[in-house]
Amino acid sequence: MIIKDNITSEILIKVLGKALGQDIKEVSYETEQLQGGTVGEIKLVYGVARTTGEKELPYKIVYKRQTKWERYGDPDSWRREFDLYEANLDTVFSNSFRWPKCYYAELSEDETQIWMEYIDGISGLKLTGAMYEQVAGELGRFQGRLYAQQPEFLNTVTNLSKKEYSKNFYLHYRSWNEVYDYIRAEDCEIPRYLCEMLIDADERSDEIWANIDRLPIVLCHRDFWVANIFYADQNIRLIDWDTAGWGYMGEDIASLIADEADVAHMVEYYGRCVKAYYKGFSEYVDISHIKSLYVKELILFMFGYRLVEGYKFAGTSEERALQIETLHKIYEMEVL
Repeated sequence: MIIKDNITSEILIKVLGKALGQDIKEVSYETEQLQGGTVGEIKLVYGVARTTGEKELPYKIVYKRQTKWERYGDPDSWRREFDLYEANLDTVFSNSFRWPKCYYAELSEDETQIWMEYIDGISGLKLTGAMYEQVAGELGRFQGRLYAQQPEFLNTVTNLSKKEYSKNFYLHYRSWNEVYDYIRAEDCEIPRYLCEMLIDADERSDEIWANIDRLPIVLCHRDFWVANIFYADQNIRLIDWDTAGWGYMGEDIASLIADEADVAHMVEYYGRCVKAYYKGFSEYVDISHIKSLYVKELILFMFGYRLVEGYKFAGTSEERALQIETLHKIYEMEVL
């Protein structure tokens, strides 16, 4: 029977049976929107489950519904999280760094529905510098261990984004005249030294990408920003794996530092996180020959033109100032 929000009592009983490890006979529930848009939604589902033994158990779980859509250069991303849960990616995680447990998942022609563990922890800009550093170190250990062990089943997972995704994303942005021509125009209002930083990266891009291409290829999350990262009970939990795929060592660190950044601490966190990530990766792989991870360059390629776009089309002077401040913080970063 449909209760509301397209959720049936039958499916909820099945999900909670697995989540709670009990035989459930009836449930009550409420929902709360967590996030989502026109192609999907994420809801917190909470209430009380009654077991066949008449116990009443409070619960919280997450319901994620994703409708089919096509991301530029990555058309199957809409169903990737379902595919990875089905492929038992759980086996490559540790308790200190993992995704939410999946209790039940369904795939139809144009939609996925996933019921998963609710993560209660510190996230977003509430993360402290020490938490950033721990996140970076755990990411390094995770990627280093997988790179060293090369689990065979990962080679059989067909729906992963491609190594070239970030490079192609940069080239796509660079081909957009609205931003490419703007930083080269005489009437551009972005400070000239910041424009020159971006132009110099463009002019050296072939050389820089050739160096990046020599870095280890690792399993990347590819949406590794603070809203998807939770610090819970001194461990790291990471949600939203729909962009995951093969990418460059250090690529996720670039996202951690620059995507919706904690601008005031951006330069400090850059230094701390790159070092922590390198150290964590080194626990499994000898990378002493790698002198630079090119994280600053990846930040410029992945976010430079996005910040120009954000400045040019900002609705307020405060938004424009934030884009300039972020670009300035990237300018202040030393190459590590």
